[in-house]
Formats: sequence, structure tokens, C-alpha cells
Amino acid sequence: MSHPFQSQQLQFYMTRPAPCPYLDGLQERKVFAHLDPLAGPGMHDAMIRAGFRRSQNVVYRPACEGCDACISARVLAGRFEPSRSQRRTWRRNRDLRVEEKPAEATREQFQLLKRYLDHRHPGGGMTEMTFGDYAAMTEEIWARTRVFEYRLPDEDGQRGRLIAAALSDWMSDGISMVYSYFDPDLPARSLGGFMIQHHIEMTRRRGLPHVYLGYWVPGSPKMRYKQDYQPLELLRPGGWAEIDENEFSGET
Repeated sequence: MSHPFQSQQLQFYMTRPAPCPYLDGLQERKVFAHLDPLAGPGMHDAMIRAGFRRSQNVVYRPACEGCDACISARVLAGRFEPSRSQRRTWRRNRDLRVEEKPAEATREQFQLLKRYLDHRHPGGGMTEMTFGDYAAMTEEIWARTRVFEYRLPDEDGQRGRLIAAALSDWMSDGISMVYSYFDPDLPARSLGGFMIQHHIEMTRRRGLPHVYLGYWVPGSPKMRYKQDYQPLELLRPGGWAEIDENEFSGET
């Protein structure tokens, strides 16, 4: 790590270069800082609005030499109009039971996460995660964090098998989706897309404007799905600005 530099209440550090997970052949570096629990939720919200992401009690953002491809993205929840395929996804998952719970790790969640990682991200760094690691990821937080569980109903229509989950932070202006995972054996349900739609709907019901989706990366197939949730704002050097769908024409 390099020497830290001071910026008011936060002390920032830089990571060492590492292979970029989104664009082949490139190296990534991140600038990060530890959040003081005494700083309160306002600091967390300000950092997310400034383009940072949260992992446990750390906020970070890309700081790569010669590359600025990672762009923070957020959906304007009140104006979101689902496409025909998104409406089908919503109808397909109307039978699910959704529970908003405190940020507490369970073995059931962890087993689902491991299956998801082994199928969707084989060989990735998170595949070696232990239950203790997952508990730290879920519980060592200070933000207004919740776990949303999505379950199939059992034969009696009651609480059944867990098939998807999302770790998300409520904010003063919306919600930030930190990490989500789902049953890889149920591709027809499009559970990843359904969870985004559900977060948009929850945000809209609270009268809040934004769903933060993390980074959109032009040219990265992994991040392409985010452009399907319009209207979308991207964080540019001049601030947040709504993007015309035509800007994505070269990415589809």
C-alpha cells in the first residue's frame, strides 16, 4: 500500500495493481477508506453519491492509471417503465415470498451463495469464502443494511426454499444494491433482473428517487445488463446526468 493521504474525516489508501475483473488485459487499482461508525449514515450516503461502493466498513472506487471505464450508475426509480421482457420476469416471480431482514448471516444464505459463485464465477476470489468470511461481509457493517430473501412458497403457500438474496443499504435518497446472488439452476426466472425490479419498486413506494447499481463498464459483458434499467443516470466529471439510450447502442 502507498502512504495514506488525509481528506477531512477520512484517510484514503491505494491498493496494489491487480488484473481487472471486467476488461481483459488491464490492471485495476482502487482508492479506499475505512468508515468510522461514529460518522453516522450521512457520510456513507455522501460517499456512495460520490461514486464509491461499500464492502463491510470500507468504501472504495476505481483509481486505475490510464483508464476511467468504471462509471457509477443509478436508476431513476420513479420513472422506470419495464420492458416487455421485464414485465414477463415480474409475472414469472409473483409467487415468491420476499422478506426484508436484519443483516445477519445464515448457513442457508451461505450455501446458496456458494452454489451461485461456483456456477457463475468459477475460479474467482470469492469462491474460497468461508462462512466466517460471509458473516463478516454481511454483519460487519454500520450502514442501514438489510438482507432481502426471496423464497419459493411451500405446498401450503408458506415460507419455503431460499432461491435468491440481496444485501442492500437503505440511503436517504434510495437504496444501494451491495451484492446479490441466486439459484443458478433457475435461469428461466431471471432472478437477478427480478431483484433489481423489486428494489426499484420498493424505492418507488418509499417515495425515494434512486437505486444504485454500482459500476457500469462499457465493453464489459458482465456489466451490460445494467443498461436495461432506464432511465439511468451515470456519474460523470460534471456530476450525475441522465443518459440517452442511444449512448448504449454500441454496447448491445
